[in-house]
Amino acid sequence: MFGKLGWPEIILILVVVVLLFGAKRLPDTARALGRSLRILKSETKAMKEDGAGEAPASDKTAKTTETPPRTIQAAPGDVSEARPVGEPDHNRR
Repeated sequence: MFGKLGWPEIILILVVVVLLFGAKRLPDTARALGRSLRILKSETKAMKEDGAGEAPASDKTAKTTETPPRTIQAAPGDVSEARPVGEPDHNRR
């Protein structure tokens, strides 16, 4: 369906985008997109470096700690109390 996208189609798409979003907002949007991509790239690089420095899983000592159940705090006036996530509330109608 979109296999043959030539120059006339691309130009038409760009004209429609400029008309929809306006010429003033496009540079700001492109700048924000560039910053986001730069941040994403640096974060993935940092994750790769952190992963390379870790010891294999078999060498680590396994420490199991039980975490308490998470609770959701409702906004004032929504419900009378907080309840753990994942547990059904049978008292509600």
